[in-house]
Amino acid sequence: MEEQLKQIGERLRGLRDVLDISVGEMAETIGISEDKYEKIEAGELDITISNLMKIAHKYGISAEELMFAEAPHMKSYFVVRKGQGMSVERTKAYKYQSLVSGFVNHKADVFIVTVEPKPGARTIYKNTHPGQEFNLVLEGAMELYIGGKTMILEEGDSIYFDSSKPHGMLAVGDKPVKFLAFTVE
Repeated sequence: MEEQLKQIGERLRGLRDVLDISVGEMAETIGISEDKYEKIEAGELDITISNLMKIAHKYGISAEELMFAEAPHMKSYFVVRKGQGMSVERTKAYKYQSLVSGFVNHKADVFIVTVEPKPGARTIYKNTHPGQEFNLVLEGAMELYIGGKTMILEEGDSIYFDSSKPHGMLAVGDKPVKFLAFTVE
């Protein structure tokens, strides 16, 4: 995973260089300090998918280009076979598999997210991003926090919400939760 963080940092630095964007502007785009942003570019600090999406949207590129260094090519349709989507492990506990990475100018980001349980964990890391999000639990269960409310979603449950509200989740029980995450602005 350390190598993935370094590669994402290099792509962010390359984007800044090409577009002549200051560290301060990039940090402001995702709401963090310049020092933290510089650590992201150095591969020393993780960046959330939602923050990658904010950068991608603002500068007119796909989040997949920042995550995977792959530009989409398909214009009519894009098929992802079971287990074959481009994936990135954001932390030891989170794995994102993109289902739309090859489609040019996709209007939504769609991922299968797998989250490993953290026994005894009670802190839910929260993030925000513009637009709306749909989650459908495929396997397992999760505790989901959205804007001050906490609920349990189990296999087959779904939720659609305003993703500008602080939200986050934890796997519940002793097995991973796998869910479909669909975000649109």
